[in-house]
Amino acid sequence: MTGLQHIKRAFVAPDPGHLRLRVSTRAVLGVGLAVAAAELTGLSLVASITGGLAAMLALFTVGDPSVRRQAVTTALLPTAGFPVLALATVLHGQPLPRAAAWLAVVFCGVYARRWGPRGHALGIFAFMMFFVTQFLDAVPAQLPELYGAVALALVASSAVRFGAWCIERRTPPPAVPAPLPGRGLARPTTRQAFQATAACTVAIAAGQFVSGDRWYWAVGTAWWIFVNTASRGETLVRGFRRIVGTVIGIVAGLLVAIPLAGAPGPTALLVALCVFGIFYTAAPSYSWMMFFVTVMAGLLYGLLGVLHPGLLLLRLEETAVGALGAALAVAVILPVTTHAATDAWIRRAVRCVHDCTTEAARRLAGDETADPAPVAAELELLLGRVRLSLAPLIHPLSPLRARKARARQVVELLDVCAREVRGLAAVAADPQASHDARLAAACGRVEAAVHALVPARPARAAAPTRVVHVPPHHPGAEAALGHLHGLERALADLAHPVRTSPRDPLVTV
Repeated sequence: MTGLQHIKRAFVAPDPGHLRLRVSTRAVLGVGLAVAAAELTGLSLVASITGGLAAMLALFTVGDPSVRRQAVTTALLPTAGFPVLALATVLHGQPLPRAAAWLAVVFCGVYARRWGPRGHALGIFAFMMFFVTQFLDAVPAQLPELYGAVALALVASSAVRFGAWCIERRTPPPAVPAPLPGRGLARPTTRQAFQATAACTVAIAAGQFVSGDRWYWAVGTAWWIFVNTASRGETLVRGFRRIVGTVIGIVAGLLVAIPLAGAPGPTALLVALCVFGIFYTAAPSYSWMMFFVTVMAGLLYGLLGVLHPGLLLLRLEETAVGALGAALAVAVILPVTTHAATDAWIRRAVRCVHDCTTEAARRLAGDETADPAPVAAELELLLGRVRLSLAPLIHPLSPLRARKARARQVVELLDVCAREVRGLAAVAADPQASHDARLAAACGRVEAAVHALVPARPARAAAPTRVVHVPPHHPGAEAALGHLHGLERALADLAHPVRTSPRDPLVTV
């Protein structure tokens, strides 16, 4: 993918309902209010930065499926963050106990992801509170104002998120796809807990060898590479993208952050721009998100009065060390191939297509309790997981040309399925669309195409359907038939790239 394509993907990517734009703008307001509140109450610069980062983390990581659960998770963040803040400040000058404590936080933080979005958010918040104390050289004497800054930041950001601008009340987010199943060490959260801990162990040792003062950047890199990855290939690609984003961000920092030299007004404006960029580009482009993170880090170092060109270059070295630690961990500790992860996500996406088709057919037949829209939204998230899992194969540097072509074909055909599902859901939502005798036959063919790709599973019990009798060629039914035929063709075409010989699997790394 060219540089121009990366820019287009990050900033011109589809944004249905302008959701990313609204979330990014809300983040700027929430973080800005948190920092302003800290400054107005007379807290130190270190405390203000801590509060701003806490607000950004709360807005970025809390992703429960309902507003009520989001509010509860946000309220629980101090229970994870405050003990870690205290532990990190107390152990600040003791390298070995500090390293052991941080590794324990890493393991528990990743393991907590088994409890869904809430465990995910609490784990990230705990890890980042440890990171913040290293970034700001915080000591026990500063602990009371750090607590105050974090609490104030969570109140301020919550006032924006749940009060002034509660986007989710109008457009509830779809449920995040559950991790792939497994037991014992095969369970993704357990496996990743060991992998992340091993990666951070390497990062601590090698990072301190590179720099005794800024070693924590290597640990931060190793940690974040393991967020939202499920296979060896995904982790390697994510590490590469993090390095690319860091390099571009360092160049920007040399041109922007160093000349500013911590000037408060311009720095604050650019930090706000970086917060917007982090939220806006997080979903479509990890490299661009890391660009904004790196520029923001340089600007914050400028505010602290320690910024110089060598510091930015040192950040690149520590990032490379952390990425290397992650690569070693996923290659040695309980590795999972891209093929295994991708096959599971494709199966889930195909089953989701079937579920949406079933819901739409019931709705078109007159069952008002059936609603394909939530299932269609779930399919979009599952396709995002498929794209992430296939990223190692469709990456420009991948030498596996044949597999790259088949991986791209899978993505394209699943995109067709998603487009047809969206259209089918829209037709089903139209009160004028009605039952047509041909729909049952078309849905049957889609179900057969699904079962040709994935094993059949017990059908869910359907609610009794009240059929509305209308002329057989209603326009709504005609549109639904068109989408069903499109789904049937796309699913049939998927059989070739997906059902390959075990000796030449579609996605093996």
